Amino acid sequence: MDILEKVRKDGLIFDGATGSILISKGITGGEASELWNLRHPDIIMEIHRAYYDAGSDVASANTYGASAIKLKKMGVTQSVEKMNRTGVRIARKVCGKGQYVAGELGSLGDMLQPMGPVSFNEAVDCFAQQAGFLEDEGVDVFLIETIFDINIALAAIKAVRSVSEKPIFCSLTFKKMKKGFFTIFGNNPKDSMKSLVDAGASVVGANCSMGSKTMIDLAGEIKKGIDVPVIIMPNAGTPETTKDNAVFYPEDENFFANNIKKIKALGVEIVGGCCGTTPAYIKKIKELI
Repeated sequence: MDILEKVRKDGLIFDGATGSILISKGITGGEASELWNLRHPDIIMEIHRAYYDAGSDVASANTYGASAIKLKKMGVTQSVEKMNRTGVRIARKVCGKGQYVAGELGSLGDMLQPMGPVSFNEAVDCFAQQAGFLEDEGVDVFLIETIFDINIALAAIKAVRSVSEKPIFCSLTFKKMKKGFFTIFGNNPKDSMKSLVDAGASVVGANCSMGSKTMIDLAGEIKKGIDVPVIIMPNAGTPETTKDNAVFYPEDENFFANNIKKIKALGVEIVGGCCGTTPAYIKKIKELI
C-alpha cells in the first residue's frame, strides 16, 4: 500500500529517538551519528528492528545529518554517498511487509544567509545530492524534520522535488511563547504550514523542542490551520540534568502515550517520538491507539 494511502486509511506510527539511544551505546559528543552506519551497522539495525517490533510503521534511516555541508563541518571524511546509501540499506534489511523506510534530511550544521554562511541555493544543491542517494536506494518517503528555520525546510523540499516525486513529510520545531507558538525566527504555525504545503510537502507538522503535554495545544493549532495530513512527534519532556550531569527526559512511556492519544483525538494522522523516546514508548502508543 502506498504510504499516503496508509495515512488516509489507518494513520501512521513513526519511530522514536535514535540519538539518545546512541548516547547510551557510547557515542561521543563530537561524533557524527551517521558514521555509525559504517562503523556499527549492527547497532543501527537493532534500533530499527526494535522500533518495528514495538509497532512503528516507519523507520527513519540514520541520515538526518548526512549532508555534505554538515559532515564537512564535523570533520567527517568518509563518503557522503556511502553513508546515505548504507543508512537506507540497514533500515531496509529489517523492514517487513506493510512497513516503510523514510529517508531523513535535516541538519546542515550552519544557518542560511544572512545569519550564517550558507546561501539558499547552496542548501538546495546540498540537499539535492543527499536526496538523490536516498531516492536511488528506494526510500518510501522523505522526512525533513527538526527544522527551526523555515527557509532550510523550503530548500530541502525544493531539493527533494528536483530528484523525486515521492511524498515529503516536513516537520518544524516551535517554542511556546507568551503570544503563542513560534519558531526561533518568529514563524507562526499557520503561515509556516501553508508555506510548506505550497512548496510541495505532502504532510506537515512539528517535532522536538517540547514535551508531549505542551505539544497537544500546538497539534490542535496546526490541525485547524491546514487541510493535509499532520505529523506530530514530541520529546519525552524537557531534558533535565542529574547531579552528576547526566541528561534525562522526565516523561515516562505511559504519560507520553496518553498525551499522544489526546493528540490523535484531535484528528492528527501521524505520530511518533523524538528525543528521549525509545521502543517502549512506541509500544505503549501502539497499545493505546
